[in-house]
Amino acid sequence: MAEMTVDLVAVERKLWSGQASFVSAQTTEGQIGIMAGHEPLLGQLVEGGTVSIVSTDGERIVAAVHGGFFSVTADTVRVLAESAELAGEVDVDAARKVLADASASDVELRAAQGQVRAVEATVTD
Repeated sequence: MAEMTVDLVAVERKLWSGQASFVSAQTTEGQIGIMAGHEPLLGQLVEGGTVSIVSTDGERIVAAVHGGFFSVTADTVRVLAESAELAGEVDVDAARKVLADASASDVELRAAQGQVRAVEATVTD
């Protein structure tokens, strides 16, 4: 199985780094899947999106990301988010309260939507 080095980094910390067989991200151009050997690419992440990584040992890592970009070479993927959190770190009840709050800002709503999507992506596996 072909593998690539993947780094998932937010401004405040590195969330995950290792070898992976697949990366999926929500971009301003749509959902994209990356495997080793992919053409070089630079993409912009959506506000309130998700990134999913399948490690070479089969573990699926899902994170809620808010803005940023990713770069792809034949053997590396670097995800550089403005902010991000792993699905297991999300307070889903708090995120759902933001979604139900009519006074929440667009930025808060998009972040909460990404958080809920990340958690739901781990539950459906």
